[in-house]
Amino acid sequence: MYRPPNPIRLLILWIGLALARAGLIDRERAVQTTELAWPRIVTGIARMSKNAVDVALVGVAVGTSAVAGVGFAGPYWGLAFALGGGVAGGSIALVSQRYGADAHDELGLAVRSSALLATVITIPVAAVFWLVPHTLISILSSNEAAIEYGATYLQIVGFGVPFAGLNLVGSRVLVGADDAYTAMQARAGGAIMNIALSALLIFGLDMGVAGAAAGTVLSNVAVTAVFAIGLVRGQFPGMGAFPVQIDPFGSYVDPGTLHDLVEIGVPVGARNLVWTAAEFPMLGILDIFGENTVAAFVIARRIWGIMNAPGWGFGLASSSLVGQALGKNDERTATAYGNDIIVFSVVTYMFSAVIIAIFAGDIVVLFAEDSTSGEIPIAIDLVYAACVAVVFAGVSSGAAGPLDASGDTRVPFLSQFLGMFGVSIPLAYLGATTSLGYWGLYLAFLAETTVPAAINYWRFRTGKWKRISKAYRPDVTADD
Repeated sequence: MYRPPNPIRLLILWIGLALARAGLIDRERAVQTTELAWPRIVTGIARMSKNAVDVALVGVAVGTSAVAGVGFAGPYWGLAFALGGGVAGGSIALVSQRYGADAHDELGLAVRSSALLATVITIPVAAVFWLVPHTLISILSSNEAAIEYGATYLQIVGFGVPFAGLNLVGSRVLVGADDAYTAMQARAGGAIMNIALSALLIFGLDMGVAGAAAGTVLSNVAVTAVFAIGLVRGQFPGMGAFPVQIDPFGSYVDPGTLHDLVEIGVPVGARNLVWTAAEFPMLGILDIFGENTVAAFVIARRIWGIMNAPGWGFGLASSSLVGQALGKNDERTATAYGNDIIVFSVVTYMFSAVIIAIFAGDIVVLFAEDSTSGEIPIAIDLVYAACVAVVFAGVSSGAAGPLDASGDTRVPFLSQFLGMFGVSIPLAYLGATTSLGYWGLYLAFLAETTVPAAINYWRFRTGKWKRISKAYRPDVTADD
């Protein structure tokens, strides 16, 4: 099927080939990594841009209190991605190894089990968001206006939690089967749909934060339908063939498969949950600074999300390519992919950070009612801090990819936990309660990435992940 040229792909490929010419990475691996990474990067940019646009639309239409309210609801919505991402982390490890070994029956079982597990663990979360949204938001703030806006957003967006979890599983299945492009079409298309729906509902129907939440739910339902139809039929109209076709009537409950999904996925989900859980005390600390600082942090995190998109692509590309090599018992190639992708990732992050730093002021003003809003100068400084910190995310995500592919997922979780709760949050608290001030927030951004970068890279270099992967390799190659 014809795939039109994409500027993100061309840019990533250019960086990879330049590194290959410099002798820093292998040319063939640079091309293979690009083909898997760029669609996921586009998806990440689209999804994070969607989040940023939601905040910008709400800020323009309603004001600073609404931005803060959506920010307070953000970590709760992030639970969908922490839980669904945990299951999806197990999915890509099992699918990539089975795809590499041509073990299609085991692959189908892994997909069905993943879908069941994601559904079972996310439905209770959706129910809680619907029943007690005001109570949940009140934990984070005493600002009555922000609480009301946040509760409205959370109650509605909760309906999308199970669908968001299933979307992550569907995406990882395709990436694990060497097809990040189709996953990009589905999820990036959903993000664009979300932006259009949010704009229509916020401004056209004057629904405010409720419109932003409803747009998120509807777009996630649509993307879930695309993945379900495409995986069952083996293709989706307008998107071409899927790399795998899954029988929906096969077994969903296999103790061994569920055990592997849980064993691999719990640390991945816990790692994602660290980001989400850390936002709760962080937002509480920011509330000490005041409403403008909360809004500024929410804006900076949305921009950070866009800058962090390369890590999604390189992390998943590494998981897929390393996992496929491990499925063939080719540990030397698996290690080579891991090394090259770390270098590739860091250089790409540096490029992204420089661009955002140059245009930081112009970007931040898009999120406010007017250019004199109090949160703007605070947000600009936070974005500059994020530009420095995000480069280390290239090391962290690149090194975590091979660990995830092998099933060695506990160390990335522990490194993220230590970085956030052991260093980042204490620094932010010192900033709020001592003369350290905003420097506490700047250093908190830096600690969030440098600590996991150092630990994940150390773990990758030990090579222990290759031995751990043997417990999860498909039976057809386990004794080769």
